[in-house]
Amino acid sequence: MLFFTQCFGAVLDLIHLRFQHYKAKRVFSAAGQLVCVVNPTHSLKYAPTRCAAAQTSTEQGVLPPCHHHEAVYDPQLVPCMCPLFSCPWEGHLEVVVSHLRQTHHINILQGAEIVFLATDMHLPAPTDWIIMHSCLGHQFLLVLRKQEKYEGHPQFFATMMLIGTPTQADNFTYRLELNRNQRRLKWEATPRSVLECVDSVISDGDCLVLNTSLAQLFSDNGSLAIGIAITTSKVHNAEADM
Repeated sequence: MLFFTQCFGAVLDLIHLRFQHYKAKRVFSAAGQLVCVVNPTHSLKYAPTRCAAAQTSTEQGVLPPCHHHEAVYDPQLVPCMCPLFSCPWEGHLEVVVSHLRQTHHINILQGAEIVFLATDMHLPAPTDWIIMHSCLGHQFLLVLRKQEKYEGHPQFFATMMLIGTPTQADNFTYRLELNRNQRRLKWEATPRSVLECVDSVISDGDCLVLNTSLAQLFSDNGSLAIGIAITTSKVHNAEADM
């Protein structure tokens, strides 16, 4: 009976996954779009990352402690973003992708346009949904986070980060689109570099921000489908032509 129960549960999970994939494809029916179902990463105990702690210390006029046996902090080191509140890893840009794929098994999709389907939107904050997007010769990181900026009022924050330098990030434009029940919501902006720390992006509100009621308008049975498109910046294209 135990074996049967476990197998039956696995079959139900597979059916549910296929059903979520079909719903996303039905909503975003554009040819060539890839759909990735992303499960949440949830933690009940939030701890600030190294970059968040360093930013707080700087704002207070206090430098992070540095003992004689510790290495001097390197501003080019990138903290792990999966999840932001539990993994102590940090490294340089060229090894971020391999860390996310090998250690956290983050999916990576290729193509100009993809669909990001986040499941279990009802989970309490803080919760992250993360995926990598390979496009135009670069790797991008989409982070969707459910977080309480004010106690008792959770919000959803979605942003695209380039796994590269800020100068490289200025060459691109990303678009996030929600489309359901004859409603459409778009956010278009220049991606930020992962060197700038996603915590700062969310704190500044420089991203797609949804309150709970707005997220429910675009969700379907607890899942939120976000269409993603990345293009090269028109400004830089014009400069190149000149």
